[in-house]
Amino acid sequence: MSDTATATDLDARLEAHRVELTGYCYRMLGSSFEAEDAVQDTMIRAWRSFDKFEGRSSLRSWLYRIATNVCLDMLTAGNKRARPMDLTESTPLARAALSPRPDNTWLEPVPDARVLPTTDDPAEAAVAKESVRLAFMAALQQLPAKQRAVLILREVLAWKASEVAELLGTSVASVNSALQRARATLAERQQPGADASVSDPLDEEQQKLLERYVAAFEGYDMSALTALLHEDAVMTMPPFDLWLTGADDITGFMTTLGAPCAGSRLVPVQVNGLPGFAQYKPDPEAGGFVPWAIQVLEISDDRITGFHCFLDTQRWFPLFGLPLRLEAEADQVEQGA
Repeated sequence: MSDTATATDLDARLEAHRVELTGYCYRMLGSSFEAEDAVQDTMIRAWRSFDKFEGRSSLRSWLYRIATNVCLDMLTAGNKRARPMDLTESTPLARAALSPRPDNTWLEPVPDARVLPTTDDPAEAAVAKESVRLAFMAALQQLPAKQRAVLILREVLAWKASEVAELLGTSVASVNSALQRARATLAERQQPGADASVSDPLDEEQQKLLERYVAAFEGYDMSALTALLHEDAVMTMPPFDLWLTGADDITGFMTTLGAPCAGSRLVPVQVNGLPGFAQYKPDPEAGGFVPWAIQVLEISDDRITGFHCFLDTQRWFPLFGLPLRLEAEADQVEQGA
């Protein structure tokens, strides 16, 4: 394509779909970084073959077809990303051991801005947020790849069965059958109440819950934190496969193996359609604060039911546009993404 103006126009047309395509690939792959790689591959393939695009479908549908093929190719290895509770039994605090697993084991967090397109439709926005929450994402990863694509296209993106059939090169009956099987699998794996009461935007009570959480965590007040946790609350810490259940074990961990986190600072982030925080813990050598985790909170019945800490800070903090250091006097930092 030699015409610069035409090339610039094509770039703009492709880029207009980047966020929604990233969201689609993230739901397919369970990895924020692999999703971005898949979208970049999609854009390159679209650019190279645009002269062959005959306009029989919309540009958007054509891009989704390319993105689906890219994701299906990436999923042929059969790896299913998971959360710690999908792989092991809960460990009592007395037997807690921090055993890491490889990065490609884990379902990864993602900033909302990377995967949730701007929309004026509150119902559409709510569905989009619900479909990137950790519990739903973990259930998606248990589906065979084509069932996963069908469910996302039909249930999340509201495509017609005929449109999905054309994209996948199959029949409407096959699409409907795959959707029925996918729904059945998700129903079996659904965890009641994991984040069912998270409103969008957060209601006043949920905002107050988060304010109390920040005060309790930054003050490392275990009594105050216990009052905010559901009796069956779960704490996870990828890349470690350890996970803990119940306020006693969670706060017990925080005051033993997790004791260096006392005095941390929390910076709000929008992550996986849920409230979250970037945690900076004190730097005893140089002063100030250094990254420790991206925290993702699940809420139900005005209590915290899930407390998920993603510890690979060299990957996560740049992804969220966050600095790799806070000075001692800085209690807050602008989120850059």
